[in-house]
Amino acid sequence: MKSALALMALSAAALPVAAVAQTSVTIAETAPVVTLNVTESVEAAPDVATVGTGVQSRAPTAAQAMRDNATKTESLIAALAKAGIAKKDIQTSGINLGAQYDYNNRDGDASGPRFLGYEASNQLTVKLHDVRQVGKLLDAMVTAGATNVNGPSFSIENPAPLQAQARANALKSAKAQADFYAQAAGYRSARLLSISESNSGGNPPMPMMASARFKAEAAADTPVEPGQVSASVSLTVQYALEK
Repeated sequence: MKSALALMALSAAALPVAAVAQTSVTIAETAPVVTLNVTESVEAAPDVATVGTGVQSRAPTAAQAMRDNATKTESLIAALAKAGIAKKDIQTSGINLGAQYDYNNRDGDASGPRFLGYEASNQLTVKLHDVRQVGKLLDAMVTAGATNVNGPSFSIENPAPLQAQARANALKSAKAQADFYAQAAGYRSARLLSISESNSGGNPPMPMMASARFKAEAAADTPVEPGQVSASVSLTVQYALEK
């Protein structure tokens, strides 16, 4: 009986040891992964031009400066409408009013800068759907009293088809690079793992920037060359290289 009890006790003492035993299995990724950053661009002729313009007025009082500026702005808007610009394509981009001073102290007054009056300005953004008419539009603006012109910037109304083409080109380029790395490293093929697309800053994909100021005596038919604009797509693509 004592031997049986001793055997049972020995077996019971051994049970906790078996209970705490653990088995851990780790499956490692054996295929190397290639990460590629690819950017492709597609160019096309622009079909939209955007121009900034406006008028400035100076008067002894703020109220007079604003009234004078309103009259000039109305004349400018009327000229734009006469040139065929739809109302929806004319947008006020800024109205400013401020006192003007001469800080050179030309009168020799030691008390401070000389007050010159108030200056009011009204800025407009104009969209033109016929880029061939940009030169004529600039001349019409100046003739109507515009004191500054900025632009033009060119773009494409619907960039989606160009972006789709750039996206396809980028993916094709990434696959060609991945296949090259696979073969060069002795692997049979490259298997696509992931694709992510990024655009810079949320800006329009096809900007073309230019700026200029025109004087009232600007010559007619100002030459404007729209050139080409581009749509760009950037992809980050991962491929697994397989035997």
